[in-house]
Amino acid sequence: MIELEGVITPLSGAIWQRKFEQAQQQNVDTIILRIDSPGGYLSTTLELVDMLQRADEVRTVAYIDQEAISGAALTALAADEIFLAADARFGDAGLIVEGDDSAFRYADAKARSILVAQVRTIAETAGRPPALAEAMVDKDSVVFEATHKEDGRRAFFTEDEWVSRKDADQWNRGKPVFESKKNRFLTLSGRRAAELGLANGNAASPRELAEAIGVQYPVEKMETGVLDTTVVILNNPLVTGLLLIVGLGALLFELSAPGISIGGILSTLCFGAFFWSRFLGGTAGWLEVLLFLLGLAFIAMEIFVIPGFGIAGISGIGMLVVSLVMASRHVLVPESARDLEQLGVSVVTVLAAMAVCAVLLLAFMSFSQNLPGPLGRIALEPPTAEELSFAPAAAVPQEPGWAKIQEGDLGRTLSALRPSGKAQFGEDPVDVVTEGDFVDPDQPIRVVKRSGTRVVVRPV
Repeated sequence: MIELEGVITPLSGAIWQRKFEQAQQQNVDTIILRIDSPGGYLSTTLELVDMLQRADEVRTVAYIDQEAISGAALTALAADEIFLAADARFGDAGLIVEGDDSAFRYADAKARSILVAQVRTIAETAGRPPALAEAMVDKDSVVFEATHKEDGRRAFFTEDEWVSRKDADQWNRGKPVFESKKNRFLTLSGRRAAELGLANGNAASPRELAEAIGVQYPVEKMETGVLDTTVVILNNPLVTGLLLIVGLGALLFELSAPGISIGGILSTLCFGAFFWSRFLGGTAGWLEVLLFLLGLAFIAMEIFVIPGFGIAGISGIGMLVVSLVMASRHVLVPESARDLEQLGVSVVTVLAAMAVCAVLLLAFMSFSQNLPGPLGRIALEPPTAEELSFAPAAAVPQEPGWAKIQEGDLGRTLSALRPSGKAQFGEDPVDVVTEGDFVDPDQPIRVVKRSGTRVVVRPV
């Protein structure tokens, strides 16, 4: 037994599908879906329907003891058997969309007609009256009962079906189904659904259900595990924001001091948890991960290869933002005000995390020089007046060989340049200064400018 409770969302749908696959892997004979849901996303609903229709090797039973409304009703229709409590509610699956004014209204005729065709196919595949299923999603469908004149078979038809049938003269037309009226989506009680043949029967409790379908009671439940709980927590916007703040901060720390350090490990853990939870939550795929890695590559290229900050850096930041937003999306393209609102929440969460990270990083860099130990060496000390001076040659002791230096000459740093230090050109050590960048010892450099005794270099 798998509990399908609450609103149908991409996250809950992904969890239910994972539980269903786990049950199938145990080679069970019967899977019971205990449904208590007001519905939700149509796209996720159709994924659940497809999941049930493809489960040919296992018997599926939908059990509704409270309600299965909208998308939950369509999911139940795809099961092999349906049992309901006598007073349960079942139906009301009309397609409702949210307009630009945030008001809910019926979908247009084109969207309704597509859904009607899908629902009729779902009902026919499961051996249920398609006319009753159609009335659940089309508020203008009126259904009536008919009895075959020769064999006494009972069937249900809509007005449009009746007019188009070639064998209508072989049926005795009966009274309309009371619950199907104009401007009203068909909604049935559990008792009434069984009477009309839309359900296989009634069961007041899981024990009665087990007796009705011939399985041993109690039925094993697929309980919500630590994995599912963790995925739900990590998909919370507040937790997502915290993950991004810590991950981005650690990433900046790692880029400022290249090499595998605590920053790289912490950043990998944070972004790994982010994308892992989105994978299991059904909102992310490999495209988002690829965009994220490309963004990191572009930023690294801008920092370590291309001087300054230009197209590569801006493109890298853009790819990071897009990948993080896409990984949190519920739909690919917003189709309603609700989709736009959720897209806005994702964008604000990512941008706010970046802003908070930048503020905290600047504050930390400002005060880190006063901290003890290695933390006090994270921020580079500003150059002294002596290092930036343009004193004449006669006033400053000269290093042998500086006069031989020409623009374009290649050398290697002897000490760290912060931004000044010592470098070697040929066999001669020379005092040099960078354009402001920090350069590690034993790194290749090139002379880009000479002004008197001042030799300006740039990392190669």
